[in-house]
Amino acid sequence: MTKTTPQQRDQRHEIPETLAKKPLDIVVRTLFDVSWTKARDWIAGGKIQLDGVVTVDSRRLVRGGTHLLLQMNAPRPRPNSLEDKRIVFLDTHVVVVNKPPGVSTVPYDESETGTLDERVRDLLARREKNKGARPALGIVHRLDKETSGLLVFTRSWLAKKSLTQQFREHTTKRRYLAIAHGEVKSLTITTHLVQDRGDGLRGSLEAMRARGMRGTGGQEGQLAITHVEALEKLDGATLISCKLETGRTHQIRIHLSESGHPILGDRVYSRHFSGELIPAPRLMLHATELGFVHPATNSPMHWEEPMPDDMKETLTRLDHTRRRQP
Repeated sequence: MTKTTPQQRDQRHEIPETLAKKPLDIVVRTLFDVSWTKARDWIAGGKIQLDGVVTVDSRRLVRGGTHLLLQMNAPRPRPNSLEDKRIVFLDTHVVVVNKPPGVSTVPYDESETGTLDERVRDLLARREKNKGARPALGIVHRLDKETSGLLVFTRSWLAKKSLTQQFREHTTKRRYLAIAHGEVKSLTITTHLVQDRGDGLRGSLEAMRARGMRGTGGQEGQLAITHVEALEKLDGATLISCKLETGRTHQIRIHLSESGHPILGDRVYSRHFSGELIPAPRLMLHATELGFVHPATNSPMHWEEPMPDDMKETLTRLDHTRRRQP
């Protein structure tokens, strides 16, 4: 592998069969011997072409023999606009969005553009023909970049105050669909999550102690409760439903991973998985249900969104493989 320096510009590679069917970020990282962050930045920044087409999806599976071009001076692509159909509900207090995968809820740092909050502001400005300041949005919860599904932003002070309290008191209704490795049983997982369980990852005090890890000192941990329901047995995996009683960062991913069933496509919390990782186009996690009390009317509000096509395709593939087995 050749280390890329700032002085090097265009570089071309033909994808070898050893990297066939691997996600694009793995291919770029391997070919150019760079960090995960650098590989994903290049992809998101429009510097990677596959057979002459700019590709910004880091989880796209790449075919062997495909021609890859790294073009360091390529202009950054303009953020994609949000489709109108992604707005599930809208009034003067809240906007509920069906978030597409591969989009951050808010910027990770000052350089990140094209985030969901930015796209929603742009869409609202177009809809409301607001030629002045872009509409303000309040953030009361988030979804991980690769997670799809229902998310709410607030548009008024009343809504921000009310929904912040509802999320803090865990009275909102949130249910997720996920495809997890192995045969998952229906159960309730209760742990206390900490920022660093001793290996640089978020995790639970319970898992940390069971593995003899030393986390950052003095941690008490935040109570985290996930109700898991097994829906369908697949080939090497299970389709499950997860209801959150609490809403901690990466809660579902951590709970499933620490129980021996990491979600397909999870590159962070699958590192200690002893089984064979099943390939997936991205993190197979979808926020399928959202409910809360409307901050102005006090009426219960509820929405459901079916799993997107990439999850359906993975589900169908694993189900067909299971049915073909003798």
